[in-house]
Amino acid sequence: MAPAANNLRIVFVMAGSEDEAANIARSLVAERLAACVNIVGPVRSVYRWRGAIEDEREYLLVIKTRARLYAGLERRVREMHSYEVPEIIAVAIAQGSKPYIDWLIESTASPRPRPTSAGRRRTVPS
Repeated sequence: MAPAANNLRIVFVMAGSEDEAANIARSLVAERLAACVNIVGPVRSVYRWRGAIEDEREYLLVIKTRARLYAGLERRVREMHSYEVPEIIAVAIAQGSKPYIDWLIESTASPRPRPTSAGRRRTVPS
């Protein structure tokens, strides 16, 4: 097992439309909260909601991330999601190939500031 694998998570989220799923996926990857998001669907979901049995088409997001990013990822999904109670479920990654684990970690790392030609960090004017 790669040493860092147990610090990684797969998060499952259901979305009500393909557009919603794609918007959430793009945002999570752009914000480095996820290394990759697969969108699967449509899938058929049968569930109980407010006393009624519902039967709907949904899209499944399979999100790969770090455990320490989960709280921010969950917060961001809730901000973007149309459901009152979105499904957001995380499971630990027990094992994985070292090159994939390394890529996942690198893809969710904060971008490093680029030094200026003098070797100092650039500052952004306020």
